[in-house]
Parts: sequence; C-alpha cells; structure tokens
Amino acid sequence: MKIKAYKSFKKACKVLPQNIQDKVDKQIEILEVNYLYPSLHTKKIKGTEGIWEARIDIHYRMTFEIIGATIYLRTVGNHDEVLKNP
Repeated sequence: MKIKAYKSFKKACKVLPQNIQDKVDKQIEILEVNYLYPSLHTKKIKGTEGIWEARIDIHYRMTFEIIGATIYLRTVGNHDEVLKNP
C-alpha cells in the first residue's frame, strides 16, 4: 500500500525525540508492507469510523486511516494523548 501523511502527523512527529522518530520510521516501513503485522499491534479505535492505531513502542502510538489503496497517517505521539484525539 502507499503511505501518505497528513500535516498533523508530520508536525507531531517533528517534536518527538530522535530515537522515537527512528522507531516511527521503522514502523511505517512495516505498515507499508503489511498493516496487520504482529509487532504493530494494529487495531481499530472504538468509537471512530475507520481510524486505526498502531504501536510504535510501549508508550507511543500512531493513528491512520485506509482510503482505497493508500494509508493516511493521522497523528503520532504518547499513547493516551493520541487516543484522545485520533
């Protein structure tokens, strides 16, 4: 699948620590190949229409939506903050 990122995702990613940004890049590479890959712990976010979350590490998550054959990255950051506003 193709990957595109909304401006909100890019902005949120820029303020993360460099080591987390590196993990984000690695997880995006996996997401592009198989968005259901086990290490991503991908799941739909309850109460939302078509928004998914994927794990960066134990503390960080990213959200995305799938439109056609493209994954649109929505936001990334601390687990609790990301899930408050996916």
